[in-house]
Amino acid sequence: MLAPNTIYQDLLTLVRKAALLGSCGSVLGWDRETYMPVGGNEHRANQLSMLAGLAHEWSVNPKIGELLGQLQDSEFNDAPDSDSAANIREISRSYQRSRKLPQRLVEEISRVTALAQHHWATARSNGDFTVFVPWLKQIIDLKREEASAVGFSEGGEPYDALLDEYEPGANSAGIATVFAGLRSELVPLLDAVKGSTKQPDTSILSREYAVEQQAKFGRMASAAIGFDFDKGRLDVTTHPFCSGFGPGDCRLTTRYDKNFFSSAFFGTLHESGHGIYEQGLPESAFGTPLGSAVSLGIHESQSRMWENLVGRSSAFWTHFYPHAQTFFPQALGNTSREDFHFAINAVNPSFIRVEADEVTYNLHIMLRFDLERDLIAGRLQAEDVPEAWNSRFTSDFGITPPTDADGCLQDVHWSAGLFGYFPTYALGNMYAAQFFEAAEEQIGDLQGTFAKGDFQPLLQWLREHIHHHGQRFSASRLVEVVTGKPLSDQPLTRQLNNRFRPLYGI
Repeated sequence: MLAPNTIYQDLLTLVRKAALLGSCGSVLGWDRETYMPVGGNEHRANQLSMLAGLAHEWSVNPKIGELLGQLQDSEFNDAPDSDSAANIREISRSYQRSRKLPQRLVEEISRVTALAQHHWATARSNGDFTVFVPWLKQIIDLKREEASAVGFSEGGEPYDALLDEYEPGANSAGIATVFAGLRSELVPLLDAVKGSTKQPDTSILSREYAVEQQAKFGRMASAAIGFDFDKGRLDVTTHPFCSGFGPGDCRLTTRYDKNFFSSAFFGTLHESGHGIYEQGLPESAFGTPLGSAVSLGIHESQSRMWENLVGRSSAFWTHFYPHAQTFFPQALGNTSREDFHFAINAVNPSFIRVEADEVTYNLHIMLRFDLERDLIAGRLQAEDVPEAWNSRFTSDFGITPPTDADGCLQDVHWSAGLFGYFPTYALGNMYAAQFFEAAEEQIGDLQGTFAKGDFQPLLQWLREHIHHHGQRFSASRLVEVVTGKPLSDQPLTRQLNNRFRPLYGI
């Protein structure tokens, strides 16, 4: 019988191998979305399918199960929050899920989604949903098969199995309840804002902002809040994302519009928040749960915090607005900081989720959450998505998307097979607000530090309280450990009311 320490180290060696292979696939996925020529899509799909199959094969190695079994009653699993116990718990959870999935299914999902993303991009550029329908049907069938293989709790629904991959422990009914409470707070605020006679001049943001200058300014802000460009880079893509390949290599992407300031700048801050989290995970723990993010909701809390709670604050622009005027003298030289700040915080129902204001953003998520639940359950057919989308959008926002590109084709997620992902965005907003309240209470005058261009106090607080834990705690437990309270929508609704009511004089 091997010593427990040897068994534990053997276990970590095996899971790290699978993680390394997965990171190789991430590099190829990043390249596909940034620099790969269009003609290479089918070959890249085959590459990714093969790597996904190998990574799955390694992740379900029976030896992992044997080692886990030998460690269950050892001293390495005694203290629930210890490094070793957390690793054993999360490796076991992942192993049990993975071994339920046939390798054939894993490879097919990878192959089909790699191809589908190309057809989604074509459909989106042409505003023609019919181009994407056959691929969406295939993906839905595959995700239903995945849900069936993984299983879900009695009284639940297939969608729960997909949601659990991104937000472990969450379920559809619970998410729906949380969203209903949040919605009841958002709608009155939105109505009050729409009824206000005080409105911002958003044309400020639609002036000419040279792309080259936007890139320099965005990179400067990203570095200032804490993203390390010696261990990362920023590139251009159709749909912005962040990829953490492992220690020392984190890739951000954004997109530029020379006649719209907010898209690239706040998109860059958002992805920088993801990147800062990736760079804050313990490098020595790469490939293990302690070197991995807790959940996508927690990941999203970091990006939304830097994008909105920091990046749209008055204090942030006290420091950055003089720099912005230097970068964009023609666009901003004669515009006051107060008018600019009001413009970037404009509440205006719009079609595109990634450019939505904070008050309406979560309504975008609720729409997607409800539609994809219906798609997986078979209550909604793929070809009927545009009609269902437009009907719900008109009801919620009072406007109707003029094209599918402005509606149901705007997001890459379904083409990538990411059913169950969308709810984590709204959860991330709630996590972010609750974490930020705790940081303000514990650190003190955060707004004062932002106004001086000093973001280190918040960055170090996040490193200490969230990043370095990896998956030591579940998302729900992490919130309680950090803030002393269970997750609530109240910090978010307080933050939104405290910011937007004064701006709009309501």
